Amino acid sequence: MPVEPTIDPARAPAATPVLAIEGLTVGTGAVDLVIDVSFEVAAGETLCLVGESGCGKSLTCLAAMGLLAEPVRRKSGSVRLGATELTSLDDRRLRDIRGRDMAMIFQDPVASLNPVQRVGRQVAEALVVHEGIAMRSAMRRAVELLGRVGIARPNERANAYPHQLSGGMCQRVMIAMALACRPKVIVADEATTALDVTTQAQILALMKTLQDETGTAMIFVTHDLSVVAEIADRVAVMYSGRIVETGPVDALFDHPAHPYTRGLMDCRLHALSAAGGRLAAIGGTVPRPSARPVGCAFRPRCPRAEERCEMVPELKPFAGSQSAACHFPGSAR
Repeated sequence: MPVEPTIDPARAPAATPVLAIEGLTVGTGAVDLVIDVSFEVAAGETLCLVGESGCGKSLTCLAAMGLLAEPVRRKSGSVRLGATELTSLDDRRLRDIRGRDMAMIFQDPVASLNPVQRVGRQVAEALVVHEGIAMRSAMRRAVELLGRVGIARPNERANAYPHQLSGGMCQRVMIAMALACRPKVIVADEATTALDVTTQAQILALMKTLQDETGTAMIFVTHDLSVVAEIADRVAVMYSGRIVETGPVDALFDHPAHPYTRGLMDCRLHALSAAGGRLAAIGGTVPRPSARPVGCAFRPRCPRAEERCEMVPELKPFAGSQSAACHFPGSAR
């Protein structure tokens, strides 16, 4: 019998989510890239989406923000911000919500910023558009925001172009833009991946501090489990377009229920095998969306696979606080 982990009630999901995604399927033509994804995030909570590249994490977030580009489209599912169903809104209404109620921090801040516009003005524009204040007042607020996110000499830096700033500074500018209108939800897509370890630690601490101050809900996309351990309240593990496990961060790290989650944990740097001092690895690769195996997509790579795994497992509760899409959740190898 699996041991039920002790759960901190403060890390359990709140009753009223700020953002709720239900049954989201995204694809192109006959190929589904994200399949029946459901999760929610509450005010002040950080939900980490975890998985290898190509699992559908970023696509899920783009769909939530209404930023999918043809030929990729949402095929089914609901995205609710509070009581508002976002999938039924037109482009104009969505633009009003993006930046004001929902904001996104992209992986490459230098590429995401306008290269021919000074960074202070880019931060100020969000305030002009969504709060209707004059540009002069917005610029004063922008300078304050740049200082708040830890940029030295914000008056001077506000007049710089993105190429004149370091990657870490550009990421701080992106955070300032995201926080400008105090949104209800921030989506951070691999927001620290391209940064050095020291800058990454500073950015994570900054985001957590600002989140605590504002009560903003945050969805943080990453494949770095050290980042997950640092900032997550809850975790959703994705594999080949589906969520295969969810739960509070402590429970997931201490008692991973899905073989894929367990494999990810074994690949961590401090999980070196006692025998050879070599990192464990998950054999094989994530299948192409157009060539998924029958049943559980992880079956060809799974050390626990049996005949029953030729049926797609449902995401079901496990050990009280977790859910896992596995026919043998919590089973040892």
